[in-house]
Amino acid sequence: MKPSIPKGTRDFGPAEVSKRTYIFDTIRSVFVKYGYQPIETPTMENLSTLTGKYGEEGDKLLFKVLNSGDYLRKANAEALEQRDSGQLLSSISEKGLRYDLTVPFARYVVMHQNEISYPFKRYQIQPVWRADRPQRGRYREFYQCDVDVVGSDALMYEAELVQIYDEAFAKLGINVTIKVNNRKVLFGMAEAAGIADQFMDMTISIDKLDKVEVQGVKDEMLKRGIPEQSVDQIISMLGVTSLSELSELLATSETGMKGIEELREFHRYFDLQSSSNKVQFDITLARGLNYYTGCIFEVAANDVKMGSIGGGGRYDDLTGVFGLKGVSGVGVSFGADRIYDVMEELDIFPKEAIQGLKLLFVAFDDATHTYAFDWLNKTRAAGIASELYPKPTKMNKQMKYANARNVPFVAVVGSQEMEQGQVALKNMETGEQELVSLESLLQKLA
Repeated sequence: MKPSIPKGTRDFGPAEVSKRTYIFDTIRSVFVKYGYQPIETPTMENLSTLTGKYGEEGDKLLFKVLNSGDYLRKANAEALEQRDSGQLLSSISEKGLRYDLTVPFARYVVMHQNEISYPFKRYQIQPVWRADRPQRGRYREFYQCDVDVVGSDALMYEAELVQIYDEAFAKLGINVTIKVNNRKVLFGMAEAAGIADQFMDMTISIDKLDKVEVQGVKDEMLKRGIPEQSVDQIISMLGVTSLSELSELLATSETGMKGIEELREFHRYFDLQSSSNKVQFDITLARGLNYYTGCIFEVAANDVKMGSIGGGGRYDDLTGVFGLKGVSGVGVSFGADRIYDVMEELDIFPKEAIQGLKLLFVAFDDATHTYAFDWLNKTRAAGIASELYPKPTKMNKQMKYANARNVPFVAVVGSQEMEQGQVALKNMETGEQELVSLESLLQKLA
């Protein structure tokens, strides 16, 4: 039987890990610059923590973990006999893999509420799992880079988080469009269309717009029991592109008007400085997760056809479900795996992102090999990533290894070089070669 890995997961070789580390380090540097602190949470959470936080679609995508030991011993016998997986689940599984980093963060805040200072600004870079259908840009195991602040309802933070998006993607060299909307605006649309009680059905339908287009959204809403007249009204509102035009349509909705005011206040902060990327209001942005209550964001790459590579928003009630009321939060997430795919397709990873080994020593015999090992210790002590080929074998074999490692410099050590206290330093890109002393070598490669 051939070895394999689960669908939707991937192995990463040295070059891939180096590139991913470059993404993480770049994003992390922006988080730290804006004053955010790191935390980590467990891979597994109690299912009671996760369920009911992501909407009906999200709950279906939770990976459940079977109880330890004989998990069938305490199983619901009736549910097992009737093959009722829904009823059986609670008796055989108490834990699940985390679906995102936001809900575990809310749980963390509640559990550690007496240890943290508010507003609490945190970042988190860890993998998450979703039982989704694997496809390009969509994996079952993937990394998120989250940045959140809880304990303040100041819309200054919405502006700050979009600045973080803008700066991080500029540093990565990806041209993006950052879309902005507000869940209160969407609720105002539902109110204006007379379907406030079907708000979630409306947002779940709108959230599928990029996959099924306008007719598909219309069909989805009708399938969910939204009256045709209301559906037509909503579809018409999805064509609105300005807040002033929207104000007229939502004038009768107090919630909708509050959402428009929040968007205007966001712009009062954000527009104080120029941005590297396009930031635009998009009324079709819905974000299908239940917990968003205010401004919402989504990031799309402009030069590659890919799903969103970032998203987030304001969540006023998330800690409330864990018993801590009145703690507002807002945050955004970077989809590191999709960002990787975008950068690969655009071929924009800098060379230094994958250049681990900088210098390889090669020798002709045992004496020069020992001499090279002494130099190796000195170059490593100087902070230069160096290696010595393990045996003084045929030169073409050693140079083949140098090419395979994509090493930029090779130090060739023969008996003549050893007698002169030098090495022959070869630039593997240009082919140029020169005799250098240890001091000169360290200066060139430091």
